[in-house]
Amino acid sequence: AGENFEQTPLRRTFKSKVLARYPENVEWNPFDQDAVGMLCMPKGLAFKTQADSREPQFHSFIITREDGSRTFGFSLTFFEEVTSKQICSAMQTLYHMHNAEYDILRGPPSNDKESCSSTGDCNGTSVSKLQRFNSYDISRDTLYVSKCICLITPMSFMKACKKVLEQLHQAVTSPQPPPLPLESYIYNILYEVPLPPAGRSLKFSGVYGPIICQRPSTSELPLFDFPVKEVFELLGVENVVQLFTCALLEFQILLYSQ
Repeated sequence: AGENFEQTPLRRTFKSKVLARYPENVEWNPFDQDAVGMLCMPKGLAFKTQADSREPQFHSFIITREDGSRTFGFSLTFFEEVTSKQICSAMQTLYHMHNAEYDILRGPPSNDKESCSSTGDCNGTSVSKLQRFNSYDISRDTLYVSKCICLITPMSFMKACKKVLEQLHQAVTSPQPPPLPLESYIYNILYEVPLPPAGRSLKFSGVYGPIICQRPSTSELPLFDFPVKEVFELLGVENVVQLFTCALLEFQILLYSQ
């Protein structure tokens, strides 16, 4: 993805692409492949090994069009094992190239004793280059790649969409298949679950349990469906109070984040 090549191959990001979508197109909500692909994986495609944390991560995004209309996206990113031997070999080759380039830039050690003391290996053999870079060995490691499933909606039902995606992912990774084919649950969500009336809640069946979505009435403020706890965890109490103060005083607020 054009990142600094001093990064080890497992720390680099690679270009992602949309593998499939359903339905193919909706007249009132055209699918923007580039925007969805970029927002689902803003840092690009990532690779990891069994030594790395691979917990699924959820995030949301908004696509605002030129006419001011908004589309809401909810993404669950997870890691699955790479089964292609070609990709595994390519990752190994990238590491060999990276290690060779590192040794050229580093240059030969000026003194064997200095090298011994700096590496902590005095048996005449240096630390394995693959281990030194916490890297990938095709004969020893299992390679995983990031993948994302996403729901695009005209309204922001964050908690409901998160549960839907988590249950779909659970069904895919579970050793026991769900009661019905996954396509049945997806069809049900898209075509059979109605939009709740304004000011009402709706409960519908997910893969493994009920899911509730709530819609505020026309006289209420828009529903803030995100946990306030996360704001305090990310920013701290003092920063949240300062932000609230700035909002009340109508100051301009800029949030900067990776």
